[in-house]
Amino acid sequence: MSAVPVFRALRRTGIDAPTQGAHLLRHSAATTMLRDGMSLPAIGALLRHTSIETTAIYAKVDIELLKEVAMPWPEGQPC
Repeated sequence: MSAVPVFRALRRTGIDAPTQGAHLLRHSAATTMLRDGMSLPAIGALLRHTSIETTAIYAKVDIELLKEVAMPWPEGQPC
C-alpha cells in the first residue's frame, strides 16, 4: 500500500498521528498481533523484516506486556 492514500485518509479525518503513511498501518498491525500473543519472529516474518531487531521495536509500545515482565526497582514502588 502506498503512503499517499493513508496520508490523505488521515488528513480527511483530522487525525494527527506522529507518522502519516503506510508505516502507521504496519505498526498498528504489528502491535495488535503482539498483544494477541503472536511471537516477534512470526510478526517479523509476516512484515518481511530481515532482522528481529527491526521487529523488536514493536515490543516497546505494549506497556501492559512490559509491565508483566519488568522487574520492580529495588526498594521502590511497584510498576
